[in-house]
Amino acid sequence: MSRSGGDTGSPQRGAAAPPPGLVDWAKLPDALRSRLAELAATAVGAMPSADVPVPLRRLARFTPAKRAKLGAGALTAELEASAAFRTAVVAWWEDQRPGELTTASDDPLMAAAASVLNDDADAGEAVAAAARRGEAGELRAERDAALSRVDKLTTELERLRGELTEARAQARTAGQQRDHEYQQLRRRVSEQGAKLRAARDAQAAAEQAAEELRIAAERDLAAAVAERDRERERAEAERRRADRAAAEVAAARQAAREARKADEVRLALLMDTLGGALTGLRRELAIGGGGPRPGDLVAGARSARGGTAVGTVAELDAMLAVPSLHLVVDGYNVSKTGYPELPLADQRSRLVGQLGALAARTGVEVTVVFDGAGVITAPPRGSRGVRVLFSDPGVLADDVIRDLVAAEPQGRPVVVATSDRAVVESVRRGGAHAVASAVLLTRLVRG
Repeated sequence: MSRSGGDTGSPQRGAAAPPPGLVDWAKLPDALRSRLAELAATAVGAMPSADVPVPLRRLARFTPAKRAKLGAGALTAELEASAAFRTAVVAWWEDQRPGELTTASDDPLMAAAASVLNDDADAGEAVAAAARRGEAGELRAERDAALSRVDKLTTELERLRGELTEARAQARTAGQQRDHEYQQLRRRVSEQGAKLRAARDAQAAAEQAAEELRIAAERDLAAAVAERDRERERAEAERRRADRAAAEVAAARQAAREARKADEVRLALLMDTLGGALTGLRRELAIGGGGPRPGDLVAGARSARGGTAVGTVAELDAMLAVPSLHLVVDGYNVSKTGYPELPLADQRSRLVGQLGALAARTGVEVTVVFDGAGVITAPPRGSRGVRVLFSDPGVLADDVIRDLVAAEPQGRPVVVATSDRAVVESVRRGGAHAVASAVLLTRLVRG
């Protein structure tokens, strides 16, 4: 059927002139058209496919909300054009959701939609009532919005009035403060003028005093220059006397050196004589035989003989030159510092061999101490002058080293080669010297 009411739209499929009293679909309010699209979208999703018009079957796969939103135009056009579709939609609502789509509904839009879909004779009145209801709602909303704007403007006006009153009060206060500051500035200018005049008078007096001081300073300077010249002459005389005294002191020192050299020669001859007598006495009394040394009697360790080669740096060389020196070596501390890549047995053999060479070259007594725990191979054989010790089970090599230092008589020089800080501190408290493992290894490498 075709649209009525003065506006002519595009002809619809199967359109016919609407009967008298029916609505003009082209003039339906937007809210009512949306409600009709929602009703049709809800029914299309659940209607049999045969009852759904062909143009709307693709919308049946959508959700009701999506159908009403995306297919609103197609749904309302099909409702306008097809009385059968309107009848099918009304039948679905009466069958599936009875009592909702009725002209007696409290919702004017639902009542108007029911009248339009049922082609009621009074559908035009229902549409007009819905339109009036919508217009009244819009007018009420506009009125409420206008009242809200009036309230906001009234509040803003009161705020602006308060700000204006406050600004006026601030302006009055600022004016009073400005007048007060102006009076203060005038007083300050007057005071500064008086101070300026006093300063100028003081400046003139200061300039006069400065001139007097300058004249007095020139007199004092002239006197100081004359005194300086006199002091310079006296200093020159003293310098000449000092030069003569220095020459006399140098001559006295030279004479003293010559006398000391003569005394040293006589002392050297006396010491040589005493040394020969002491050597003869030792041979006669057989002192210094081959008895056990203190290092051989330390408990908690077992000894093994072996040969090793040793080296040193300049500081260690000076200590090795001391007579009756006893060199105690922390075995694994030195070997693991020098050649950690070797097995422990090879480390022991290499270190003992180097220390044996050192003992043969320097004549010092050498003792090397290894931890005895976990030793499963035969201990290395030592050479003459080298003592090889292994700590007993449960005894640390560090404790054996401390016992060796403590066993030596007071005054005998002892050198301990280790980088263990605790051992270094303890042996130094016992009176022994400490040499780092790296120093000993450097000496060993140099040969």
